[in-house]
Amino acid sequence: MHTAVDQTESLLSSVLVQLIVMIAAARLGNQVLRRFGQPGVIGEIISGLLLGPSLFGHFFPATSMALFGAGSSAPITIISQIGLVLLMFQIGADFEFAHLMQARNRNTALAIAAASICVPFALGFGIGELSARRLAPSIDPLTYSLFVGVGLAITAVPILGRILREFDLTQTEIGVVAISAAALNDVTGWVLLAGTSAYASARFSAAGVALQVGGIVLLGAVTWLGLRRAIGWLLARMPMDHGHVPANLMTVVICLIFAVGICTSKLGIFTIFGGFLAGLLFHRDRRFVEAWRAQVGKFVLVFFLPVFFTYTGLRTNVLGLTSASDWIWLSVILAAAILGKMIPVYVAGRAGGFSRTEATILGSLMNTRALMELIVLNIGFDLGFIPQTVFTMLVVMAVVTTILTGPLLRLLLPRAGYPVPIGIEA
Repeated sequence: MHTAVDQTESLLSSVLVQLIVMIAAARLGNQVLRRFGQPGVIGEIISGLLLGPSLFGHFFPATSMALFGAGSSAPITIISQIGLVLLMFQIGADFEFAHLMQARNRNTALAIAAASICVPFALGFGIGELSARRLAPSIDPLTYSLFVGVGLAITAVPILGRILREFDLTQTEIGVVAISAAALNDVTGWVLLAGTSAYASARFSAAGVALQVGGIVLLGAVTWLGLRRAIGWLLARMPMDHGHVPANLMTVVICLIFAVGICTSKLGIFTIFGGFLAGLLFHRDRRFVEAWRAQVGKFVLVFFLPVFFTYTGLRTNVLGLTSASDWIWLSVILAAAILGKMIPVYVAGRAGGFSRTEATILGSLMNTRALMELIVLNIGFDLGFIPQTVFTMLVVMAVVTTILTGPLLRLLLPRAGYPVPIGIEA
């Protein structure tokens, strides 16, 4: 018994030290990057990369291993994923989806989602086919190409949501269209990922994909037709208490978020989208949304999310590119990723009636990939379907495309008549 207690205390101490370093480094990176006009989330991502094998782990490997050894990885992973689920709930609850009642916005969101998936996926698949012999000679070319295609097609909903919040775009037409298109993009992306993983593992079947899609539709119908009414009844029975969420209501909401997350996980589109789906059920009650943001939201942004960002960076090594050929392929991937998102989204935005500047803003927002991309890459890497060099290239692509978003928004928003918040200005 004494030994078990000692082991628990040792693990707890190790996890607490990691949390101190991660949270402090993320907050420092957040503040530094905001001073340079970037969204704070970019600083949190870079902090994680600097703490990992890309810098600290490279120059101080023994210290890095002692501080971020594998023994505490599971608790940190769970903490980070819980934070991601809660953030997705906040994103779903915080958006004014009434804008989608307008046919233009609804149709544009659908068109942007389709364009931002199909074109990048096709480009990524083509790059995979061309580079398979050189970069992945020991991997099945079709499997490898499919994973590269999915990697280029993803848009990062959580980080896009944070960027929209920081730029005060959450209740604008552009913001709602972008997050709606990104949500559709990611759900489709996760289905593609699940199908690709099943194919690569020799478990693919048309019936399985049809069953998964049917399950998603059924969950959406049950949520919208059943849970939505139940939530309305619940909020009427447990109203806000002087701008605060009652403890009993908070308990029910948290349990609901996790339960819906379990459902989406079982359907193969990952737990975090359960949080987003649950958030949609509450977005009509603005008093609840404001109270939740004040009580829970800030803690999620200050504690949970930096853990997710920095821990993912700790597992990423961007020093793996050594040859001229590697850098040429990286340039090809970057060009395909950026142009493959921005150009088709711009065309879809213009077709939907948005101005040239607004359509360009939409393209810039949909180009945000960041750590949702890294989740996809880690799955492919762990399964052995993406080699280390390509993994590194795609990580660099994910970070670069996300970093571009802040400067482009600062440049374009004033031209479209949107003010840039003071804290975001350079």
